[in-house]
Amino acid sequence: MTSRTRRALVLVTAAVAASTLLAACGSADENTAAGTSGATAEAKKINLGYFPNITHAPALVGVNKGLFAEALGSGTELSTKTFNAGPAAIEALLSGAIDATYIGPNPAINGWSTSKGTALKIIAGSTSGGAGLVVRDGINAPADLKGKKIATPQLGNTQDVALRAWLKENGLAADTNGGGDVSVLPQDNATAVQAFAQGTIDGAWVPEPNFSKLILESKAKVLVDEKTLWPNQEFVTTHLIVSQKFLTEYPGTVKKLLQGHVASVKYVNADNAEAQKAANAQIEALTGKPLKDEILAAAFKNLKFTHDPVASSLYTSAKHAEDVGLLKPVDLNGIYDLGPLNELLKADGQPEVSDAAAA
Repeated sequence: MTSRTRRALVLVTAAVAASTLLAACGSADENTAAGTSGATAEAKKINLGYFPNITHAPALVGVNKGLFAEALGSGTELSTKTFNAGPAAIEALLSGAIDATYIGPNPAINGWSTSKGTALKIIAGSTSGGAGLVVRDGINAPADLKGKKIATPQLGNTQDVALRAWLKENGLAADTNGGGDVSVLPQDNATAVQAFAQGTIDGAWVPEPNFSKLILESKAKVLVDEKTLWPNQEFVTTHLIVSQKFLTEYPGTVKKLLQGHVASVKYVNADNAEAQKAANAQIEALTGKPLKDEILAAAFKNLKFTHDPVASSLYTSAKHAEDVGLLKPVDLNGIYDLGPLNELLKADGQPEVSDAAAA
């Protein structure tokens, strides 16, 4: 860890210490650390989910550099689990298999809708940008996609919804069974990259690093860079959510998790070269294969790492999911709980973030 990063983590740690008072010892349940209660209650263990994708770089770096573990302290064990796409992560959260996860907007919306607003809270932003539609030569406009096969990571995930909404806006139909004007084929990212190289699909709407990988290794071309579709070219790609049950029972642990998150985002933005190495080392540990340097650099360049959840884009994403028949109308009021994050940001001298629906 560089001295600059260590100083940043110390500052964030001090902010938490200044804003959180330890409660007197009391009775503890089987997962509550002794000596904590009420607003500072801490768990003996937290199960955190994330993806082996560069869009989850703050998670990759936070785990690899020990920033989460350092923030949580010796009293709370950090256990991690990785996923390929959001719906599987939401299933794990709803079942209690994980307590918090980095995830895209649409699966979070689905989890909120399914549970009628009781399952989760969005507690921080993480990443903006870094996704879009890449295609093979000969496809130059939406009309050229008729009869073509386009992959997305998983039915109902963030990129799947983005593709279906864009197709509909351009007068193209696509159903959930692979039919319509364009055949949308949900498949995991590694499969999509291989399928494109083999010529069995014509394109894919994917997040980084697969977006850059398809361009640099398989000569795909960009038909849609998703950021061009959003105000100020900003939209939420990844944010951090926590189960409401865990948040209610162990707010002290959640605040320390956020402490690690803030330190990780700061590390990524302050020392991008070292962050790339750490993220790639974690990807190698998870998948057995690191990214090539040129793909890693291109992916990082295409992303913005931020605490801001870009809330306005979440509400728009929900409308997109409704429009393509993947979500019933849902009231998202209350889906955010940014109070603990904003306390940390304020104490650390950083701008607070908003959950406003309008940009």
